[in-house]
Amino acid sequence: VASRVLLPIHRFEASSAADLYQGVRSIDWSQHLGVETTLAVDVAGKDAVAGPGHFVALKTKDAIVDQLRDRHGARPDIDTVRPDIRVNVHVRATQITINIDLAGRGLHRRGIDRVGADAPLKENLAAAILRLAGWPTEDPSVPFFDPMCGSGTLLIEAAWMALDVAPGARRKGSGRAGWRGHDGALWRRLVDEATERANAARGRALRIVGTDASDEAVAIAQGNLRRAGLNDVVRVQQRELREAIPPWVEPGFLVTNPPYGERLGEQKEIEPLYTRLGTTLKTHFGDWKAAALTGNPKLAGALHLRPYRSYSLYNGPIKCRLLCFSIGSVGPAPSQAQKVETAQQAQ
Repeated sequence: VASRVLLPIHRFEASSAADLYQGVRSIDWSQHLGVETTLAVDVAGKDAVAGPGHFVALKTKDAIVDQLRDRHGARPDIDTVRPDIRVNVHVRATQITINIDLAGRGLHRRGIDRVGADAPLKENLAAAILRLAGWPTEDPSVPFFDPMCGSGTLLIEAAWMALDVAPGARRKGSGRAGWRGHDGALWRRLVDEATERANAARGRALRIVGTDASDEAVAIAQGNLRRAGLNDVVRVQQRELREAIPPWVEPGFLVTNPPYGERLGEQKEIEPLYTRLGTTLKTHFGDWKAAALTGNPKLAGALHLRPYRSYSLYNGPIKCRLLCFSIGSVGPAPSQAQKVETAQQAQ
């Protein structure tokens, strides 16, 4: 569920560009990289007193390369795409934290060339949604269903979790071998352990299905599953939401990320979709656990379901709520005809 792994190496206060430069230069950079190492600097945070983000990155880079050049007569090259080491600067007003980024590229990149449909979830957010919803379970054969699967991100993450596949198993160049603090033997043992666990779980029988109303989304999801090596494990079908029914008799988990349009006009168009989702859950998924992510409280109200738990999450800059339901406790109200039939049976 992590987006990055950062190792803090120095914290200090910087009220000016000069303070920033001196604070970065005070670090012994020879412990972390050499002149042969390629370097990149990223900046995160806000309200930096020392200057705007690009300026903070520039001054940090200058302090690092100046120190190494003064000591060794040469300087490392800058590579913003695939550096040997990536330095992260986190700023909050005058507070500066210098980190070594041990992940390199964002950890949501799982090592497959995933194609996105409209507004795809990042993989680490999808993993967080699943964990909060209660997935995976001790029994990997418990059914899992996403009735609005889009490009299949939730399906892929759910399957990899159930198959004990480490989220970075397919990433190349991980482990930060260009960082001088890297322990290659330990990293190799961790990779071997992850491989052994995935091999041991490879034969597990999963029941994971996704559907989507869009033919295009289904084709994209099938392609992503194929690239993830899961096309024989997970099924995806084209189906309207109103046609969604449990793929198995046994109850399981329904987890989905319905659209939640950012503009008012979009919200009005999407609201009936939420009402239909709530009706579908109450009508057909009475014994299932369910979870839905939404970025709009009004749309959540259109579900006409009361969650037993909710969590605040961010999908990029959008504050969202993950709503968790136990459908059996909030089934649909009986119709008048059902009431009459029940009364006649009681007599």
